[in-house]
Amino acid sequence: MRSTRIVTSFIKNNEKILILKRSDKVKSMKGLWSGISGIIENNEKPSDRAKIEILEEIGIKREKITLIKYLEKITIRSPQYKNHEWEVFSFLFETKETKIKLNWENSQFKWINIYELKNYETVPNLEKILLDLW
Repeated sequence: MRSTRIVTSFIKNNEKILILKRSDKVKSMKGLWSGISGIIENNEKPSDRAKIEILEEIGIKREKITLIKYLEKITIRSPQYKNHEWEVFSFLFETKETKIKLNWENSQFKWINIYELKNYETVPNLEKILLDLW
């Protein structure tokens, strides 16, 4: 079985959570709503990768975010990808920033109430991860 290590981060502002719609330019999970995600490279620390992805994908600098909670690795299998599993390291950050500057990896963003997530078509297990972080 092939395995990919990734981070998924959520940004909280007051009682709202930022979700992103993956663009049609990314390799996987096109058009699905997600947190801020990225592949962990080499021996990189997941928390470092999470902060890099936040800057790259939404334009918020690391000094503007505060870590609230993180989850150790969970393993997720997706029916879209046979013989493949995702090792997901999850983070919840807080910010006072509301200005979002998307890069090419995502086509839309929304600030939502946590319980609205069930109304969106998301990457696998996103709601469970978010509720575990909350």
